[in-house]
Amino acid sequence: MEIRTGVQVGKDISLAEVKRDHQVVFIATGAHCGIRLGVEGEDIAGVIEGIRFLRAVNLGEKISVGKKVAVIGGGNTAIDCARTAKRIGGDDVRVVYRRSRDEMPASSVEVAEMEKEGVKIDFLTVPTRFLSENGGLSGIECIRMKLGKPDDRGRPRPVPIKGSEFTIPVDTVIDALGQVPETEFVQALGLSLGKMGTIEIDHKTGATNIEEVFAGGDVVTGPASVIEAIGAGKRVACSISRYMRGEPLEVEEEGLRPEKLSKKDIKDLKNRFPPQKQVEMGEEPIKERVGDFREVALGYTPSEAVTEALRCLAGQMEGCIECHECERRCDAKAIDYEMKDEIVDVEVGSIILATGYQQIDPSVIPQYGYGRYDNVITGLEFERLSDAAGPTGGQIQLKNGQPPKSVAIIHCVGSRDKNLHEYCSRVCCMYALKFAYLIKEKTNAEVYQMYIDMRCFGEGHEEFYERLSTEEDVKFIRGKPSQVTDRALTEEEKGKLIVTVEDTLLGRLIRVPADMVILCNALEPTVGAEKVARLFSIGRRTDGFFMERHVKLDPISTMNDGIFIAGCCEGPKDITDSVAQAKAAASEVLSLLTRGKVEIEPIIVSVDDEFCSGCGLCEKMCPYGALSLSESEGVMVVNQALCKGCGSCAVICPSEAISLSHFTRLQILGQVEALASQTKMPGKIWFL
Repeated sequence: MEIRTGVQVGKDISLAEVKRDHQVVFIATGAHCGIRLGVEGEDIAGVIEGIRFLRAVNLGEKISVGKKVAVIGGGNTAIDCARTAKRIGGDDVRVVYRRSRDEMPASSVEVAEMEKEGVKIDFLTVPTRFLSENGGLSGIECIRMKLGKPDDRGRPRPVPIKGSEFTIPVDTVIDALGQVPETEFVQALGLSLGKMGTIEIDHKTGATNIEEVFAGGDVVTGPASVIEAIGAGKRVACSISRYMRGEPLEVEEEGLRPEKLSKKDIKDLKNRFPPQKQVEMGEEPIKERVGDFREVALGYTPSEAVTEALRCLAGQMEGCIECHECERRCDAKAIDYEMKDEIVDVEVGSIILATGYQQIDPSVIPQYGYGRYDNVITGLEFERLSDAAGPTGGQIQLKNGQPPKSVAIIHCVGSRDKNLHEYCSRVCCMYALKFAYLIKEKTNAEVYQMYIDMRCFGEGHEEFYERLSTEEDVKFIRGKPSQVTDRALTEEEKGKLIVTVEDTLLGRLIRVPADMVILCNALEPTVGAEKVARLFSIGRRTDGFFMERHVKLDPISTMNDGIFIAGCCEGPKDITDSVAQAKAAASEVLSLLTRGKVEIEPIIVSVDDEFCSGCGLCEKMCPYGALSLSESEGVMVVNQALCKGCGSCAVICPSEAISLSHFTRLQILGQVEALASQTKMPGKIWFL
């Protein structure tokens, strides 16, 4: 890309030359010429165009406006001129506008801010001529107006009131009636122009009447907003891209369709989401800001920004607002708003369960203050806070937007606790160390780790622990905190959270003041773990996680063949172990799929049709779903591939119609007789 500055097309180089040297030309020269009022005395020294005035001030040129300044116009440019004149020495600054406040095109917020700064507005007033004295500007002769019938745009026409003439003494007049584009340079090429000198285009494509020449922005529409100019540039860029590829310029693009709501829908929405007042933004004091060009609006604090953002209906809904924009933008057409939930039956040979985990809700431990104190957060909440894509852009901040000066990290919140979970969650120690490192790196705050035992298993983890404790000056306190409170006992503790903990190495109770407290929550089975276990006929341990076939020899298989488990659904583990287990489960599935046939246990049950009454008790008892009632014969049938030979059905059968292969009653009695014949000591034989 080559950018050439200081070149005026039409003066330094002609538009024809530009077109000759390039395949496509896009004209976006804006509207930089001011509109003249067209009254007597407009050429007197002291009358300046608004755009030229603003440009000169921004370029640092010295401009003297005197004490009395009048700005002619009612748009945003006029407001900018008036506020600028106030800042460079204008004492008595007024805006002269020919209609009433209701018709004023300027932003109402800008108008209100201008009036706060002491600028007056003369409504329904039109200059008729400029007065001079000693070769310089001395005043404006004006006439009062009244509103008449609407014009072509629907605005009421200003009508002069006879005999209402009056004079305003001024030192400077700034004409801010609007802008028009400077398009003399395009006439030699033969481009079609509109009444106001704007370039005429095909508004769908941005193409002009001359091939290979496109135009957009203020040079086409006249003065408009920045976002409208950006939109025009984007549309024309798409047209130029299609033109360069030899594709048709006109492409029908589906626009957004406004959603139609009934009166009932509107009423329901208003009841669910009542209107909230806009958060007032802080501003510089008026007396100070009118003396220079400092930023007037101070912006929102982080908490104010969140509050203001939550006023948005989409933010309150906390989800998709169904604007269909993603569906329209998706090239793969993978998004379908018309899709309905449906139940699909799929035949599979194996299933891998990887239902994961959830974190315990720390509010069940009320002494830690989660939910009561703003700056007591969970580990996952801190992860979100420190994420570069998070609400603070990765900056670690308190609720008030300030960085913390001290942070306490509490380990084993709900883990290794006889009242909640007795097991270790395994990952807490390492992510707590990571948190400490991030806090030190981003805020250099004091970090306190409060732990029962540090369990830093894994490659390089022990070394990381050693580095934090020695090089990074993270303070480790061996002991489980008993309470987090905001009750200060000393001057140092005021305004902080106080963590009460017994340091078992020192053998005494200590109080640690902190700005932020991070809770390392226990990992626990998901809410639906019990339902999933019943659905797939697999066992669960006393801690609620899924049970493996063998903890060492077969840690990914279950007692139900073809059902495998991977990840934290089997127990708390880190990402490394979860990935390894997932790969192992995938390997087992592939092994089953490539065999063609599999071996099953020889010890299964069989049903004697003569004795079976079809009562169905065995079917209810079977944990593997291996028994079902044959409707044609009225007896139970065994699926030998599903049966695991546990014998629970044989025990419950009232007709004694079910027997276990290799463990029939006759075989068991034979074993008893054999054992009894080999022993000379009377007594009982126990089968364990």
